[in-house]
Amino acid sequence: MDYSFLQHYWWFLICLIGGIFAFLLFVQGGQSMLFSLAKDEKERMILVNTLGRKWEYTFTTLVTFGGALFASFPLFYSTSFGGAYWVWMAILFCFVIQAVSYEYQSKPGNLFGRNTYRWFLFTNGLLGTFLVGAALATFFTGSDFTVNKGNMTDVLSPVISRWGTEWHGLEALAEPRNWLLGLTVFFLARTLACLYFINRLQDETLIKRSRKFLLYNCIPFVVFFLAFVIWISLSQGFAVNPDTKEVFLQPYKYFLNLVEMPIVGIVFVVGVLLVLFGIGKTLLSESFSKGIWFTGIGTVLTVCMLLLITGFNNTAYYPSSTDLQSSLTIENSSSSEFTLTVMSVVSLLVPVVLAYIAYAWGVLERKRMDVKDLKDDGHVY
Repeated sequence: MDYSFLQHYWWFLICLIGGIFAFLLFVQGGQSMLFSLAKDEKERMILVNTLGRKWEYTFTTLVTFGGALFASFPLFYSTSFGGAYWVWMAILFCFVIQAVSYEYQSKPGNLFGRNTYRWFLFTNGLLGTFLVGAALATFFTGSDFTVNKGNMTDVLSPVISRWGTEWHGLEALAEPRNWLLGLTVFFLARTLACLYFINRLQDETLIKRSRKFLLYNCIPFVVFFLAFVIWISLSQGFAVNPDTKEVFLQPYKYFLNLVEMPIVGIVFVVGVLLVLFGIGKTLLSESFSKGIWFTGIGTVLTVCMLLLITGFNNTAYYPSSTDLQSSLTIENSSSSEFTLTVMSVVSLLVPVVLAYIAYAWGVLERKRMDVKDLKDDGHVY
């Protein structure tokens, strides 16, 4: 367990958390369909309370993702969260209004009305998913920043990282590839939500409608996903010379990473196949309702592998489009060896936490959701 191993280990853990977060975005996907999939108040109550039992998982995973990045790769945290703060603040705002909406929409004395909070949930489902995808796409396309560690000795201005524009992250929306991944994540979340509703609801009308919405959303998801993967595979990537640590543009870098790391490439393909199987089987068989688990596991594997190829195999995971040598790698942006070692020991408790989450999930999913169940529930959103 040398320093390099610890750096790669923590990048893998962060990528895994990112994959789990992508799967849990089915909550946001369902929220974006509150006013389209549901046609009346009864159906909206069913959807809100079905999703309400899971929204904490998504929010907690997002916080864990940010916390893990801060602890293991603090230079990324200070560079991106400190420079591209408008896009991260927008994402945070979307998730904060989600938390407020679930807890207050049914409270006595609600001055804003229940539908106001439901529109907040819709906003979280629409903008939250798109902005997360667009922000993660900058791992492939680059961002406008510079890093100068020598500034640490400057008493008057000890600022290491500087952002290049006054848009502070929102300029990422000017890059078409960022839109591709943003739309991919948005339609993936809606696709997962449809699969989740099919698996968890008792209302046959909503289930049939969810199958139709599954078709409407999986097609644009597949199109945008393939377009993004093809684009990054054929474009130049941000490679790192292992000897000199110089960052340079290399043709087909991300495609080569999948080829040169065969395990990563194979798992990526398996993940994609699982995603397609869960969707296809659900569309072709009206009696099949377990597509969420195949597509969900496939989502975790696919997203995890996509994030891995941005940092493994001598690749700059947070590239600078302004100054290539300012690009962040898992070597030049990580915490000290001591910090990573201590954190690695603590990470051994992760299986225990996952086991508890699985147990809690199973308790909440013992029976399918119907409107009559809300009368006997101790907590109604």
